[in-house]
Amino acid sequence: MAESKLMLEPRGLMSWFGRDPFALLRGDADNLFGRWFGNGESWTAAVPAIDLSENETNLLLRMDIPGVQAKDIEIQLTGNLLTISGEQKDEREEKGKTWHRLERRCGRFSRSIQLPCAVEDPSIDAQFKDGVLTITMPKTKEARAQKIKVKG
Repeated sequence: MAESKLMLEPRGLMSWFGRDPFALLRGDADNLFGRWFGNGESWTAAVPAIDLSENETNLLLRMDIPGVQAKDIEIQLTGNLLTISGEQKDEREEKGKTWHRLERRCGRFSRSIQLPCAVEDPSIDAQFKDGVLTITMPKTKEARAQKIKVKG
């Protein structure tokens, strides 16, 4: 019986400078567990991806959550912490099928993100279309950049 050896890429102290150490650690953990379970998949794929941008007046968050229904999404704002959670239902209840590959994720998910500034709670707008959740959050007046005229 052949012995399986786990080989991880060694990282010197210098390789950590200029990079996000948590991203490197997460990548190493994904690599380790992917090799252990033999599927080579990343466990972070189960966490929906978020894009957060801003302009002068709003924060705009977009999250890809295909296969989820709008009624199964919950959004909560506590201070500057935005939490989005939901559930993707399992559709594999069909009998008489032999499954050869099951890669689509199902079950509960939750994602929290610290917002970079305060937003006006009652004016937040959330839209869900074609598997993409879009949340528009107006900044408070205090959080908006103000131009100051220089006299001279």
